[in-house]
Amino acid sequence: MSEEKNNGGNLIDGSPIKRRDFFRKIGTALAGASIAAVGVGGATKVKGNRKSDLYWQIDHEKCIQCGRCETSCVMPVSAVRCMHANKVCGYCDLCGGYYRTNAKELNTAAENMLCPTGAISRKFVEEPYFEYTIDEALCNGCGKCVKGCSSFGNGSLFLQVRQELCLNCNECNIAKVCPSGAISRVSYEEAYKFKDHA
Repeated sequence: MSEEKNNGGNLIDGSPIKRRDFFRKIGTALAGASIAAVGVGGATKVKGNRKSDLYWQIDHEKCIQCGRCETSCVMPVSAVRCMHANKVCGYCDLCGGYYRTNAKELNTAAENMLCPTGAISRKFVEEPYFEYTIDEALCNGCGKCVKGCSSFGNGSLFLQVRQELCLNCNECNIAKVCPSGAISRVSYEEAYKFKDHA
């Protein structure tokens, strides 16, 4: 028998096929067949018809910052990231999303910082105001800053699924374990629910 034979769910090289890879290949093949069947004009329509697509998204009004976005996503680093609603921010010197509640001094020493990955930075604006910025590449979606900002501030930090990172799984693993039901599928037009008011 040849190694190239697909034996009971194995790939060509004999390693087990992953469910996600299988469906991705099937989806690509079906999309290619659809494009060939409807022609170039139809292909543009199929590709551009995003209104019927649904995307996983977090309702920030229901989110309780339980920490499951960080630990339950199927991605190695969660597709959920902290976002900052600048219009809502109070630019506080003592930011509940930036400093730990028991910070001994207001400096950037690691023991005073709330974010475990250093994803939040701040820049002095004028006394006593600071501008806060999120480095999404460092963010792991733990929600600690969001919880701190909501508890001791005006809630300008919130969690959201970044669509360019999300696999848009058929059944989102985070949504399955979310205790508040904050994650649901929404249409393309609503793919980002921004927080722009207190």
